[in-house]
Formats: sequence, C-alpha cells, structure tokens
Amino acid sequence: MGKKPRGLNAAKKRRLRRVSGRWHDKWFVRSAMRLKERSDPLEGSSQAKGIVLEKVQMEAKQPNSGLRKCVRVQLIKNGKQITAFAPGDGATKLIDEHDEVIVECIGGAMGKSKGDIPGVRWQVIKVNDQSLDALRKGIIEKARK
Repeated sequence: MGKKPRGLNAAKKRRLRRVSGRWHDKWFVRSAMRLKERSDPLEGSSQAKGIVLEKVQMEAKQPNSGLRKCVRVQLIKNGKQITAFAPGDGATKLIDEHDEVIVECIGGAMGKSKGDIPGVRWQVIKVNDQSLDALRKGIIEKARK
C-alpha cells in the first residue's frame, strides 16, 4: 500500500485505512461479527442453570494421566447439552442425575478449556441452589428435592 498519507486532506484516506486494517485483528472480527454469542451455549451470560443428565469421566491430555470427573448438563434456557467439570475431591458424589446445577465459565485462556481437560469449558458451582464448595467442606448438608 505504500506510505501513509500525511497531507492536509488525508483524513478520509487515513480513516478508511484504519477501518480496513482493523479486520486483520481477530478480536475485532470476533466482536464485530458476534461470533462468541452465536457459538456460546450460555448465549453470552456468565452463568446458566441446567439439569444433570449423567456423570462422565474425561481422560486428561498428555503428558498427564487420570480421569477428570465431569457431568453432562442440559441447559434449561435453550436445551443445549454441555460437559461441565466438577471441581474438588469427591464433588461428583454430591451431584446426582436430575439435579439442578448452575454452571459458569471455567476461565481458560481465550475462552477455551482450562488445564488438561479436553473440550470442557464450564464448571459446576451450585447443586440444587447450594454451593458445591460448601457441600464439599461439610458446612451444609445436601437438601432433598
């Protein structure tokens, strides 16, 4: 394209150059075309309610080994199914099928999965409106529904 225009009447050309240049920035493209909103099962919200369908165990990525405890959740708002990680020791024992859970983003880099769990981008924070962390620590007992 050559040098940038610097003359008295260069403002229009500089503005157009800036606009076309922004489309080479992936974060600008992502927000301008609303790509996350379209693909995100939570539809842009930070947390969502869902029903536990089943408990699953995911294998950790190399070089780690181990079975990470996760649950398959069907979201109430749109019926989409996601896999959510159950953080902490013995957390899956507190989560049963057909329980109502609240999931949130796991906080991986650039909205991707965190750590060695492939394809899991969400984690469980509440079970039947009770904090999973408090249930694990024994502060509260699980309510019967």
